[in-house]
Amino acid sequence: MNKKFDFKDLLILDMANNHQGDVEHGLNIVRSFAKVVKDRNARAALKFQFRQLDTFIHQEHQKNSDHKQVQRFLSTRLPWDKFQALLDEVRAQGMVTMCTPFDEASVDIICDMGFDVIKVASCSGKDWPLLEKVADADKPVIFSTGGLTLRDIDNLVSFFQHRGVHFAIMHCVAIYPTPDANMNLQQIALLRNRYPGIHVGWSTHESPSDMTPVQLAVALGAELFERHVGIARKDSPLNAYSSTPEQIAEWIESKQRAQILCGPKQRQPASEAEQNAIDGLKRGVYAKSKIRKGAIIESDQVFFAIPYIEGQLDSGNFKPGIVSKSDVVANKPIFEEMVDLPGSEDELVIKHAVHEVKAMLNEARIHLGPEFKVEYSHHYGVPKFLETGAVLIECVTRDYCKKLVVQLPGQKHPSHYHALKEETFQVLYGQLECTVDGHHRTLVPGESVVVMPGVWHSFGTENGVIFEEISSRDHDNDSFYEDKSINKLSRAERKTVVDHWGRFQIKAMTGQAKA
Repeated sequence: MNKKFDFKDLLILDMANNHQGDVEHGLNIVRSFAKVVKDRNARAALKFQFRQLDTFIHQEHQKNSDHKQVQRFLSTRLPWDKFQALLDEVRAQGMVTMCTPFDEASVDIICDMGFDVIKVASCSGKDWPLLEKVADADKPVIFSTGGLTLRDIDNLVSFFQHRGVHFAIMHCVAIYPTPDANMNLQQIALLRNRYPGIHVGWSTHESPSDMTPVQLAVALGAELFERHVGIARKDSPLNAYSSTPEQIAEWIESKQRAQILCGPKQRQPASEAEQNAIDGLKRGVYAKSKIRKGAIIESDQVFFAIPYIEGQLDSGNFKPGIVSKSDVVANKPIFEEMVDLPGSEDELVIKHAVHEVKAMLNEARIHLGPEFKVEYSHHYGVPKFLETGAVLIECVTRDYCKKLVVQLPGQKHPSHYHALKEETFQVLYGQLECTVDGHHRTLVPGESVVVMPGVWHSFGTENGVIFEEISSRDHDNDSFYEDKSINKLSRAERKTVVDHWGRFQIKAMTGQAKA
């Protein structure tokens, strides 16, 4: 199986039966849409649909059937050698080859012809004989979810995972064309949250002239996109949900613009232009009246105004109680070098860490009750906490114990062992770099490692991690560090232990201004 297939940002152009049973018309469709894709530097698959019509359609309906789909399928029948000609042209145009089988025999033909990807239609989402055949085909799979319940989708996800199939999911509404009230685009976000790590896309059937839905789908996180395509003929006008080359061109451009508008998923630093705009409205601190050297400056002795001058104390950094290191003239700016700011640097380090830890727990959807203890481990002192340390949240303390351990990006915990305690670490969020008894492992969510008493171990993270520590009972003074200088520190010197997040306890411990 091609485990390396890249589903991300793939456009799927479904020709379906729009070839009208005419290979020359089909070739024109392939070439026309390939040009649209190339001109917009996009990556696309051209998708066929295969049915063994002699067996897929009951023999009593092979002639004179009043079934709408039967009439359409029979009227657009295309011999296999003609499909081969279309497939060869798709490859020649540099597009991905994809096909939807509607019966088991078609899966064999797809494999024999060497298609890149199999697409499972919404109507086949509970067709288990066909799904078993697809799973055995050893090809990447995309399945649509039109008409399926969440239980049905759960079953499909579990089935393909158990069968070792590399797959992606498409939100789909099987109404052609799809009215606004039935679009349900929020399902894209639901599927992404429910199945993390699986690519989720959108198979769409709205009016081809409507470009708003594709932009919304991008904003909701869709990573691959599907539309029906075709070219009208005098004897066969295009259906109401298939796009012409011109409409696909606009659709691709709308999708690409939406991706630019949404930008990267990670928070980016402000651009120079944005920062200049922000700084232009930043208020500087000015003296209301003359302030003498050594005076404590209170709020009623200053005012805040623009323009802010480079190096000036700004309104965001001002705190009542700062001490003037020089005389300040009335109505003149107060520069940072002219004052001593109050507050403990240690307190600020922990305060900022708390905010980031809370945000990581929110992002990981890990919820805490109202009662817990937190230990801020700072083995080389609080000023170096962001380099060496961890935040330990005590959840259960009995003969068995549970803690949540949170490390911020770049933090490390030094090598140590416990004489009495046995631990199991299980990662919930992020990536943990762990060395146990000299053996290094990289752990991702769901993976765990056991640390026996007396075994040296250390851990850290590059981009942040949250993991559970399940252990036997904690004992005071049961941590022995390879760096003997840590062992010489008192518990209070290398740990700050507080109730809840310790906002006021940290303040009291530092003896400084509020946290």
